[in-house]
Amino acid sequence: MDIRAAGIFGGLIALGLALAGLLVGRGIADVRKPSPYVTVRGVAERDVVADLATWTILAQANGNSLADVQAKADRDADAVRAFLMARGFTPEEISVRGSGVNQYVDSMRGTLNVTLRQRFQARTTDIAKMERAFADQAEIIRAGVALDADGGSILYSFTRLNDVKPAMIAEATRSAREAADQFAADSGTKVGGIRTATQGLFSITGRDGDPGPGSDTPNQKVRVVTTIDFALED
Repeated sequence: MDIRAAGIFGGLIALGLALAGLLVGRGIADVRKPSPYVTVRGVAERDVVADLATWTILAQANGNSLADVQAKADRDADAVRAFLMARGFTPEEISVRGSGVNQYVDSMRGTLNVTLRQRFQARTTDIAKMERAFADQAEIIRAGVALDADGGSILYSFTRLNDVKPAMIAEATRSAREAADQFAADSGTKVGGIRTATQGLFSITGRDGDPGPGSDTPNQKVRVVTTIDFALED
């Protein structure tokens, strides 16, 4: 091969390598190009009624002798149990959740002051029974029991959350898909498969304008929000 032919051959090789490099470079650019997608949120809500009610009753007895105060506290405990049982609560639905004693000497009068606090709990799945008893709590005071002003509210719980979770997740997913379809229609694309999905936490709040986290009322609302990334196709 003469020098001229060798030069032409070398030039062709160099040109081929350059073209190959250009094609490979474009290929890498195409691979690295991110696929278009849309992030949407789907919401599912359901009105529920609490199926468990818990009432914590706080009572206190005061006096100048621990023995006298203890005797008064025992009578208070009997009065609270009698009140609840008269309104349909069984012994299994009533429990003592603890007690505490505070003692101090009044230096001005030279007397001992004793306060004994007791905590009782009524727990039932009969929501109506609990609300009737709670409305009558003044009868406990008439029986001579001093109720502590720091407590005494009912906590309502919805314990069947696992029963509604599957259907609500499916509903939230459909809601997210509808939002993605609308976005795709507006942008002239089509919705593809799910890239990623995140299920939010289930929350329970009051409904019908009831304030608070939901535990303050038997009328509750369960809510879940899912976040899903859908691929978009031309």
